[in-house]
Amino acid sequence: MKRISLLLTVLFCTLALSAQPDGRGPQSRVETKSIFSNVLNADREFNIYLPKSYDSETRKNYPVLYLLHGMNGTHTQWFDNLHVKEIADQLTASGEACEMIIVSPNAGGNIYEGAWNGYFDMPGWKYETFFFTELLPYIEKTYRVMGDKQHRAVAGLSMGGGGATKYAQSHSDMFAACYAMSALMNIPQQGAYPPQREDDKMAILTRSVQENSCVAFVAEADDARKTQLRSVRWYVDCGDDDFLLDRNIEFTQAMRAAQIPCEFRIRDGGHTAEYWRSALYTCLPFVTRCFYKISG
Repeated sequence: MKRISLLLTVLFCTLALSAQPDGRGPQSRVETKSIFSNVLNADREFNIYLPKSYDSETRKNYPVLYLLHGMNGTHTQWFDNLHVKEIADQLTASGEACEMIIVSPNAGGNIYEGAWNGYFDMPGWKYETFFFTELLPYIEKTYRVMGDKQHRAVAGLSMGGGGATKYAQSHSDMFAACYAMSALMNIPQQGAYPPQREDDKMAILTRSVQENSCVAFVAEADDARKTQLRSVRWYVDCGDDDFLLDRNIEFTQAMRAAQIPCEFRIRDGGHTAEYWRSALYTCLPFVTRCFYKISG
């Protein structure tokens, strides 16, 4: 009798262990790819996150989030340092975020070693043209992206936060939502980076941010532009110790004056990786609600 009980116990334990997940089922994945840009006359890399069901549900299309890195960063910043894959997996599993494709393009490198930085068109670096005429169409042709305004969002940190905001402003017909973290919304003339030479990439970047001021875009908007901006859902997230806080306040004040709805949060923190990583826990649920028009 004891022998039979022991055998039953062993069998039960074996069955219980075999029922545990072994991690060999469908998993999300990140690919690093590149395309050749005729606009930039160079190969440009991007990282792309494909959700858990992407390979198994081959008839399913997904909303897409374009996630922009900061100055001196590259397409790997969100994945190597800020753990977007792990956070997206966690929030998807909990039901707080939907499955989505996340694309982080390379618009930078070490500017102090001569790499271009910036999301706008500037002399020698027409990145915005590349993004909208080459990269975005390539992504949405190659991967199973829904490919309409309602299911497309843009977000970013610092330089990428300003880039994301300006992209959603200038292309409001293409994005349902914009989430800006510690965003470089503008650079005042006073205290701006002084050019060291004519081809100084930092000075070129500074001018491009001033010429594409997110604050001025709203402050100078006519009624037609204001109507377009109201078709996007806006979220601005900046730390109370961030050196860009004043610029983010100026932007939200301009939005309030123009009567354009914009969620604004000031949280404890500075211009740090820890802050941007924590922002993802709000960003991904926010864009999910925008994709599926969920209030709150």
